[in-house]
Amino acid sequence: MSPDGSTSGPLVIRPLADDDLASLVAIYNEVIATTTAIYRDDPVSLDDRMVWARARQDAGFPVEVATRDDDVVGFASFGPFDPFPGYRHTVEHSVHVRADQRGRGVGRSLVLRMVDAARTGGWHALVARVDADNTASLALHEGLGFERVGQLRQVGRKFDRWLDVVYLQIVFG
Repeated sequence: MSPDGSTSGPLVIRPLADDDLASLVAIYNEVIATTTAIYRDDPVSLDDRMVWARARQDAGFPVEVATRDDDVVGFASFGPFDPFPGYRHTVEHSVHVRADQRGRGVGRSLVLRMVDAARTGGWHALVARVDADNTASLALHEGLGFERVGQLRQVGRKFDRWLDVVYLQIVFG
């Protein structure tokens, strides 16, 4: 760790380990408390995220963490886009980065990892659902080849305001 408490070493992306779960929960709960990237208000518990991670991994989906100096600075995963069988070839990803690491390439690296995992895993489409006011995430996704395919207006509510969600996707050949 650097003198200001932030990590500065090279970024390493690897599968989630049990020891990473507390850091993953801290990142997720900070995102819930301070942003509209997740449309929920209540923090999650360690048990909740453990069940979530195990379910993803047991189903063959990736759960990856980004680390710097062995410190978890972000995480990503993808899972089913929708439970109906007609959507079985499509997955939706989620990527979350620790506040002090945003804008430093962590999110980009994690999205690229999810794109690669979806492509090599034989999925037909990868979907991203992004809050319409999150211009950084929208630009990141579009810069990596995601196409903006729709926007739903006022479908979420958080921080006493209505929120729009943008859908982006990549279709693999």
